[in-house]
Amino acid sequence: MTQPLVSVIMPVYNGAAYIKKAADSVFLQEVPLELLVIDDCSTDGTEEVLASYEGRKDFYYYRNQTNQGAASSRNRGIREARGRYIAFLDADDWWAEGKLKAQLELLERTGSVLCSTGRELMNPDGTSAGKYIPVKERISYRDLLSHNSINCSSVLVRREAALEYPMEHDDSHEDYLTWLKILKRYGPAAGINRPYLKYRLTEGGKSRNKWKSAVMTYRVYRYMGYHPLKSMAYFVSYALHGLWKYR
Repeated sequence: MTQPLVSVIMPVYNGAAYIKKAADSVFLQEVPLELLVIDDCSTDGTEEVLASYEGRKDFYYYRNQTNQGAASSRNRGIREARGRYIAFLDADDWWAEGKLKAQLELLERTGSVLCSTGRELMNPDGTSAGKYIPVKERISYRDLLSHNSINCSSVLVRREAALEYPMEHDDSHEDYLTWLKILKRYGPAAGINRPYLKYRLTEGGKSRNKWKSAVMTYRVYRYMGYHPLKSMAYFVSYALHGLWKYR
């Protein structure tokens, strides 16, 4: 296989019902890529579903010895990756065609190291929930402090930045923490305000428990080094944006 330009990292835990749709959407992207699935000790037949991809030179399957969580699984995938860029996709989400190509072109044009896209919210059965969440064309560090508009499954980022700032502190929103660190170091992210990401609403995500999510968001600001009062001010802004986003 030729050297992939993009390495797609897909953590999964008991995703047998959804992961084929996610993986198929990766292989529809018209860029040189590899898909790395990190199975976090699934017990529902996920490995059997993925058996249909065995033999593809652009597909790699890794299984953790113990359940480690999505962040640790993503970090493992980044370390194993060979691409210049890293894309993340959760096993219950999927992409529209042309997503990676559009992001690569934008990163080349702007010189940014990270790109996000808009997302369409989907019901658990895969039908549209009738809600679109937009993204700005330029996302500054200050923008991101008040509102996390970067969804993990929409991200394309330079591999060296992902290696420099791995996802950690899983008692917080570790992906949000990583985006903040990257933007603080490398400057604004680029955004494509199109629904390239199809984001499935499920009951298992961290953000579904609003109180728990609020505590985790506050911890992000504390891990970024902000004083408790400043952290609370940023959290209030974050909460207000959240109410608007899901109104």
